[in-house]
Amino acid sequence: MLVVQKYGGTSVGTLERIDEVTKRVIQTRRAGNDVVVVVSAMSGVTNRLIEYAEHFAKNAPQSSDMDMLLSAGERVTSALLSISLNANGHDAVSMSGRAAGIITDDVSTKARILRIDTTNIKNALKEGKIVVVAGFQGVNEKGEVTTLGRGGSDLSAVAIAGALKADVCEIYTDVDGVYTTDPRIEPKAKKLEKISYDEMLELASMGAKVLQNRSVELAKKLSVNLVTRSSFNNNSGTLITGEEGMQDMEKVLISGIALDKNQARVTIRGVTDKPGVAAAIFTKLAEKNINVDIIIQNNSKEDGTTSIGFTVPQNEADMAKSIVENEAKSVDIDNDVVKVSVVGVGMKSHSGVASLAFATLANEGINIHMISTSEIKISMIVSSKYGELAVRALHKAYELDA
Repeated sequence: MLVVQKYGGTSVGTLERIDEVTKRVIQTRRAGNDVVVVVSAMSGVTNRLIEYAEHFAKNAPQSSDMDMLLSAGERVTSALLSISLNANGHDAVSMSGRAAGIITDDVSTKARILRIDTTNIKNALKEGKIVVVAGFQGVNEKGEVTTLGRGGSDLSAVAIAGALKADVCEIYTDVDGVYTTDPRIEPKAKKLEKISYDEMLELASMGAKVLQNRSVELAKKLSVNLVTRSSFNNNSGTLITGEEGMQDMEKVLISGIALDKNQARVTIRGVTDKPGVAAAIFTKLAEKNINVDIIIQNNSKEDGTTSIGFTVPQNEADMAKSIVENEAKSVDIDNDVVKVSVVGVGMKSHSGVASLAFATLANEGINIHMISTSEIKISMIVSSKYGELAVRALHKAYELDA
């Protein structure tokens, strides 16, 4: 088998943790597998590098210099792990994103992978080596270093697994797998043995921190079987796969409840209510790569204006406000909101899912400010103070603790 393993920052956070990762990689190798390992920077390193940059520029720009700086953390980890593997008698080689053949577009600090030239990795594997790749990075067509954004090492691992047609891509973190909700909020949360790409994508985009949503999207596109598990124990993890790999999926109504605290509601009032205005507003937001989520437009008033509300990540709210200010009489930002989402492929074939969610929150006295739905999820914006209560109530209502 060809196994791709990815270890996050906490998994390689200290030299002692790198020792433990070394043992796990060797165990996988001794089982007769070819192994490619993708690593993150040691925990805290990326933040420290950002702080260094902000010493010279308070709001460090998204530039090629930042890409060069931030890519250093993963290169350190990959080199240390390779050194450790070699010291333990196993032939290993470390590779930067460039050496691993990861080609991206030109967007600084948020690049997207275009393709992977697997020549170097395949040659090393043929030589019997364990390949250790620095995650989170690549190079653009001009040969300049790029980085993939937060969680980019997951993306590196999935892309490499897809390019190599690996049998499995194991994502190691500090949690055992995917749970029905955050166990810190609801202690009765259960670990899932399997979950579909679509469900995991919804949970990831709705606030679950186990996997980055871009990596789940790519796994689905490339048909990569993902297993997320803990590097701190030997417990079995959660398999993320296609619906064809899931049996009796329709018997499972809801798979999980997600809570996203990184939400801000932007309300623009006095918008001229005529065709093309909303398109112009959201085109401007898209051009600045602002991630708009839930959108609600109210009925037109007698003066021919309306109001539009939408949600964005909190760190993009001020920029969103500056972009839309000229389009309306007033713009308000509310950072005191969270998004609670109910996710499950069973919604496709079961009625009453939405009504149960709304009734459950109503019984708890929780007012819903905004609602968004799809085939497999219902998302609701509520006041921050009710977020965790909403999660626990919904978890119980859908019997996820059973």
